[in-house]
Amino acid sequence: MIKSYKFRRHLANGIIYLILSIMCLIWIAPFVYLLLNSLRADGGVMTNGALVPKWFTFQHYIDLFAGSANSSLNFPKWFLNTFVVACFSCVISTISVLAVSYAFSRLRFGVRKTLMNIAMILGMFPGFMTMIAMYYLLKIMGLNGNLVALVLCYSCGAGLGFQISKGFFDTIPRALDEAATIDGATKNQIFWKIILPMSKPIVVYTVLTAFIGPWTDFILAKIIMGDTHANYTVAIGLQMMIDADHKTSWFQVFMAGSVVVAVPITLLFLKMQKYYVEGVTAGGVKG
Repeated sequence: MIKSYKFRRHLANGIIYLILSIMCLIWIAPFVYLLLNSLRADGGVMTNGALVPKWFTFQHYIDLFAGSANSSLNFPKWFLNTFVVACFSCVISTISVLAVSYAFSRLRFGVRKTLMNIAMILGMFPGFMTMIAMYYLLKIMGLNGNLVALVLCYSCGAGLGFQISKGFFDTIPRALDEAATIDGATKNQIFWKIILPMSKPIVVYTVLTAFIGPWTDFILAKIIMGDTHANYTVAIGLQMMIDADHKTSWFQVFMAGSVVVAVPITLLFLKMQKYYVEGVTAGGVKG
């Protein structure tokens, strides 16, 4: 009986591991394909059906940063633009989300429930529904084609995504706030000096999500930037590399650019994965 139970358990575990291994291969395969073809030296991907290159080269990465083939494809500039926008948006969005979350978690005021319900209803609408309106508002303000416009669009509405962070703050005992208040601390001091130092997981989670959005966004950036090549982000630049004019000669450079873009965010996730998971799970306890 015991042997039969152990056999069934080992069989079940084997099947689970097999399924997970297959899923892992499916998820990893595109990234392996991307990396291999960014190093391909034996002809272009469009004309060579072999998945694994016969010869490898770093020339595509050199062309990516040197821009010798076409001066209009300025990847270093696009990368810098994206990094600047992502960093400023991340800082503003993180502070906004955490402040709103703390206010809804700790403060009690008349329209608190109403504001929370309105924010949740607004969050149900897809973001692309407001893109045309934002385009014309920015055009009126003379900010079209400007990196400042991207920072404003990415960060101004960030406070609506307070639910996860609020759930995390709800798990922190209110007795800490009350003790600090008795000692003469203000709400501002409690937030910055007591609550935030105890909330590293949710801070990391908020920083990561606030950084990834601007780093990977294409649609909103394309609408706002238009034909302003100097202010293109990486997403727009990579799409430009595979348009009708460049897809034959720049496809492998596009592959190299995709690898370069993926490296920073991948390393960031690997480093912060522990806190990211803790922030999501703790924030989902109650809202």
